[in-house]
Amino acid sequence: MFRIFSCIAALVLTFSTLNVIAQPGSGTVLTVENEKVSRNDFESIFKKNNRDTVVTQASIDEYMELFINFKLKVREAREEGLDTNDAFKRELKGYRKQLARPYLIDNDLLDELVREAYDRSSTEIKATHILIKVDQNARPEDTLKAYNRALKLRERILAGEDFADVARSKGGSDDPSVRDNGGDLGYFSAFQMVYPFESAAFNTPAGEISMPIRTRYGYHIVKTLDRRPARGEIRVAHIMVRSQNSQDPASIAEAESKVREIYQKLQEGSDFSEMAMRFSQDASTAKNGGELPWFGTGKMVEEFENASFALKADGEITEPFKSSYGWHIVKRLEYRPVASYEESEPELRKKVSRDSRAELTKSSFLTKLRKQYGTTVNAKSLKPIYKAADHDSAFVNTNSIKVKKLKKLNKELFSIDGKAYTSRQFYDYLIGTKVRRRDLTGREVVDEQLNEYIDKELIDYEDSKLESKYNDFRLLMNEYNDGILLFELTDRKVWSKAVKDTLGLEAFYEANKQNFMWKERATAATFTCANDDIAKKVAKLLAKGKTPQEVKEELNKDSNLNVTLEEGTWEKGDNSVLDQATWKQGAVSTVADKSQSTIVQVQEVIPATEKKLDEAKGMITAEYQSYLEKEWIKALRSKYNFSVNRDVLYSIK
Repeated sequence: MFRIFSCIAALVLTFSTLNVIAQPGSGTVLTVENEKVSRNDFESIFKKNNRDTVVTQASIDEYMELFINFKLKVREAREEGLDTNDAFKRELKGYRKQLARPYLIDNDLLDELVREAYDRSSTEIKATHILIKVDQNARPEDTLKAYNRALKLRERILAGEDFADVARSKGGSDDPSVRDNGGDLGYFSAFQMVYPFESAAFNTPAGEISMPIRTRYGYHIVKTLDRRPARGEIRVAHIMVRSQNSQDPASIAEAESKVREIYQKLQEGSDFSEMAMRFSQDASTAKNGGELPWFGTGKMVEEFENASFALKADGEITEPFKSSYGWHIVKRLEYRPVASYEESEPELRKKVSRDSRAELTKSSFLTKLRKQYGTTVNAKSLKPIYKAADHDSAFVNTNSIKVKKLKKLNKELFSIDGKAYTSRQFYDYLIGTKVRRRDLTGREVVDEQLNEYIDKELIDYEDSKLESKYNDFRLLMNEYNDGILLFELTDRKVWSKAVKDTLGLEAFYEANKQNFMWKERATAATFTCANDDIAKKVAKLLAKGKTPQEVKEELNKDSNLNVTLEEGTWEKGDNSVLDQATWKQGAVSTVADKSQSTIVQVQEVIPATEKKLDEAKGMITAEYQSYLEKEWIKALRSKYNFSVNRDVLYSIK
C-alpha cells in the first residue's frame, strides 16, 4: 500500500488543498472548467510551500503557473477515471486510516502522558517486586485468589519479614529470576517496564510497598527502594577478558593478571582501540576497537553501568573491574545528559503512541464521545439477548446465543448523535464475532461485546465526520487524493512511457544528439608510487615498452604497496591527476598528488564526440521525460478551459 508514499509526500508538499470549495468572501483565484479554488486556500498552499520567499507579484505568478499545470493533470486523471478504480480506492483508504489516527484519540490526555513520560525519563527508580501470575482472561474466582495471595505476602512484609526472603519463600514470587535477585530489578526509568508497573513504582514513595498492581502478567507487589536523577546516556569502548574456566581459581587469576597487564600498557600510552582489537574477548565489539552503542540505565549489567557513568571526561578510562561476564576496562567516548522537553517531545510522543498507555487516550476519547453524543444503553432492549445467553455452561460461544423471536429485537438499544441502533443490529454483530470464553458468564460476554460494538460504531461515526469537523484533515485528504492521482497518471504519461517507448526514445535521441556530447577524453594508466625511487622505476619500465600490468607486477614483487595502478577513460575535468598530465598519445608525466609520486601514461586521446544512446541512456531518458511532460502540459492547456482572477490573486500579501 505504501509503495509510492515518498513520491506522494513530495507531490503533496509541492501542491496541496485541491477540490476545495471557495470560502464565502474569500473570492475565487483560479477556475479550471467548473472547479474553483478560493483565494484563502491558494494563499495557504502558496505560503506553506514558500515559507522563506518574499511574497511578490512575480513569485505568485510563477507559483500559479506551476499550480495550473498540477490542477490540469489532476483534472485529466479524473477524466480518465483513475479516481474510480479499486487500486486507487485501496491506496487512499490506507493513507486515510493512517492520517485519521491522531484525530481519534484524546489529544489532551496524550499531551499529559507525553509530559508524564518526560518527567519520569528524568528520574530513575530502584525497585523490587513480587509477582503472582494470573492469566489476563482468568475466571473471576482465580483472579480473586491471586489477589488475596498477593495481599497475604504484602502483610508478611509489613509485619517485618524481609522482602527478598518473602519473595524467595515457598508460595512467594512466581518470577523465575527471584532465585538470583530476590525480586530486585535495579534502576529503571520510563518505558522500561509495562505502564501499570511503571506507574506503581513511580507513585510509591521510597521505602514503601504498593498495594497489588495488575498487569498482563498477573499481580505485583512493588517496593520502591530509591530514586535518583536520570544519568543520561553514554557511549564507551571496552576491553573484556574472560577466564577460561569460571570455576578454576588459577584460570580466574590468569584473566585478572592479563587485564591488569593490558591496563598497565594503556597507562604507558598504548592506543585503546588497538589494544581492544588485539586482546578483547568480546568478539562483537573488538573489531571496532571495543566501541559500544549509546546506552542508559537498565541496558547493561549494573557493575558495567556504574563504572561507565563514574567516568567524568571523554577519553578517561576505568581501572579493571569485574562483572558477571568477565573483567573490563572501559573508556568514555561521549556523554549526553537528559535532553530538554522540547528536544525530547517528538520522540516521546511516538513512544507513547506505540506504548500500552496509548490505549488510555483511546478509552478517554470514547468516553468523551459517549457523553458528547448522548450514547446510553436501553437495558430493557437487551433482555431477549440476556435471556438467550443465560445458561449454566462454563463455556460461552456467541454462536450458541440464539434469540428465537427476532421481532423482539427491533427496539432501539442505543443512539449516536440521534442515530438509533437496534438490538437486532447488535445481535447480528454478537453472533458474527464468534467469541469463545470460559472465564465469563453469558451475560458478561454480552456486556463485553456490547461495549466493543458501541466503541466500534462511535469510532466509525466519528471517522466519517472528520472531513466536516476538521478543515485541516479535509485539506490533507485532498492532498493525498490528488497526489495519488497525479503519481499514477504521470507514471503512465511520462515516467514509464519514457522507459518503455524505445522507438520514441531513439527518435528523440536522433533529433537531439548534439545535446549529448562527450568532452575531450583520455584513456590512461595512473601509477601511485610509494616513493620517488619507485616512480623513477615506473617511468623507465614504461619507456622500455612494458605494459602497465607488467610494470605493476614487476615492482610489487617485494611489496604490494610499492605501486597502485588505476586504468580507465576519463573526460577532461573528471580526474584531477590526469588533468595535470600531458594529453598526448604515449606521453608519460610525473604528477604530484597529495604528497605522493604519481606517474601518468596517456594511451589515447579521444576528441569531443556525440555520446551513443547506450552510453548516456539514463541522461537521455531523463531529458525525454522532460520533453514528454512539456508536450503533455501543452496539450492539457489546450484541452481544458481555465482562468485566473489576477485582482484576487494579487491581494495575497
